[in-house]
Amino acid sequence: MRLRQTAALTAATALAVLIPTADAHAAAVACGGSVSTQGVAANGCISAEKFKEGKIFFRDIKAHTVITNTRARASYVEYEAFLHVAGDGDDWMKMGSGRTLVQRRSTVGPIEIASSTRVCFVVNAKITVRVHVRPAGGAWSNWSSAATSQCQT
Repeated sequence: MRLRQTAALTAATALAVLIPTADAHAAAVACGGSVSTQGVAANGCISAEKFKEGKIFFRDIKAHTVITNTRARASYVEYEAFLHVAGDGDDWMKMGSGRTLVQRRSTVGPIEIASSTRVCFVVNAKITVRVHVRPAGGAWSNWSSAATSQCQT
């Protein structure tokens, strides 16, 4: 129960930190549910911002994670993010990965894992990012997915 409360608070904090306040084309932010493995929990988040260069619209997609270590000792935690565009096949593209030290009984993030800039071919195309984590030498968690649609006209 305490882990769920921590994850909910972490997701809310990540959402508040990621939302820009003054941009007319502010990034949309969505966070997925919490996943955990061996005392390490994570939330995957996605932000997408639409912009225009000439007559072509683009979206800048960023994958983030918030990691909580409930262990009694600090742990190095690895993380990966994958991207999927609805209507663009069933393939997931690896966006990026990384590793960070998370102190005992603490939370870090949001950590930007990777970003990808894509042309807005399909209006309202759903973009999904999935993130998973593992403590060093441990097993990978399940996926925490987050999605957004940011190429509306």
